Amino acid sequence: MNSRREFLLRSGALAVGTALMPSFTFAGGKKLKGTSNIGVQLYTFRKAMGEDAVGTLKKIAALGIKEIESAGSNKGYYYGLKPKEMQQVCKDLGMTLRSGHIALNDKWEQTLDDAAEAGQEYLICSSMPSKGQSVDNYKKVAASFNKAGEESKKRGIKFGYHNHDYEFESDNGHVLYDVLMDNTQADLVHMELDLGWVVASGNDPMVYFAKYPGRFPLWHLKDMDMAKHESTEFGKGGLDIVDILKHQKESGLKYYFVEQEEYTNDPWDSMKENIAYLKRI
Repeated sequence: MNSRREFLLRSGALAVGTALMPSFTFAGGKKLKGTSNIGVQLYTFRKAMGEDAVGTLKKIAALGIKEIESAGSNKGYYYGLKPKEMQQVCKDLGMTLRSGHIALNDKWEQTLDDAAEAGQEYLICSSMPSKGQSVDNYKKVAASFNKAGEESKKRGIKFGYHNHDYEFESDNGHVLYDVLMDNTQADLVHMELDLGWVVASGNDPMVYFAKYPGRFPLWHLKDMDMAKHESTEFGKGGLDIVDILKHQKESGLKYYFVEQEEYTNDPWDSMKENIAYLKRI
């Protein structure tokens, strides 16, 4: 694990390898997947979505993006649009409103109603609903996640959780993210693995794919500048994107969403660069 971790953290090595290898295959001759149905987490375009949701979605569609994951905003989870309206705008632009980041709070029933109206497949809790970096708290959260998963399943929606780096801290020798994984039901809680934060925490996503096969149907595909501890354009950080994309089967991957929270210039230039990178590999 240590040697792989060191490899993952070596910025720049991937870009050289990519230039030398224009295409990749899985065992058995299958081509590397990952460029046909590119998704985006709308937090990447948070300012533009807040100012003009429909116009911004049009610009996103023009980039060739097909899958959309929404995020919270000061205008709500649908940026001032009605849930059904948000779904229809995406559909008219050739995109699918696949998932949405939400909070598990006292507005949960309304969140479920809205997601059902929007036709979303996934609802993803974006951060821990109760604070406390302890085994006891993570077990309590796991129980609440199982309950939310049951309630979502009745509506035909899949519930899940999105990690950061702090979930990989330990309490009394137990990795807290592992506590969460061990105490949630696989058929009720569908994990969205933020690959950038996993690597930034000093861990290896492939270790988690092996330990919990099929538990990660969603990814946030995010490269990380390890020195600054912030996201960056693909190929400029510490995530081995080519290797990650070869492990989709072990992960159980269904969809991935590109997310970039910080940019070299602006989110549009960064996303164009990321899409060009994915097409290159």
